[in-house]
Amino acid sequence: MSLLFALFLIGVILLFAIGIYSLLVTTNLIRVLVSIEVLTKGVTLMLIAVGYATGQMAQAEAYVITIIVIEVILLAIATGIVLGLYRESGDILTHDIPTPKE
Repeated sequence: MSLLFALFLIGVILLFAIGIYSLLVTTNLIRVLVSIEVLTKGVTLMLIAVGYATGQMAQAEAYVITIIVIEVILLAIATGIVLGLYRESGDILTHDIPTPKE
């Protein structure tokens, strides 16, 4: 295992640890979205590391670009939902999310 691959793995582990920790601790929905972004950055870094280790960088880069495009679309939709929730209830904390009206 090369030094560069080891550094990639350390970075991935740190990103996963930070993302999981912030997902478990926070109650703010914007911070939850940022935590999910950190986790997906860890996944993209892992794909680049695996592409480097296997010698298939072009395929790994294609996967990463696809993941980034999907990630941006989902983040835009999730941010719109959070803003709509804020307009509805005036708060974006997870324990204050109103239940749907029947």
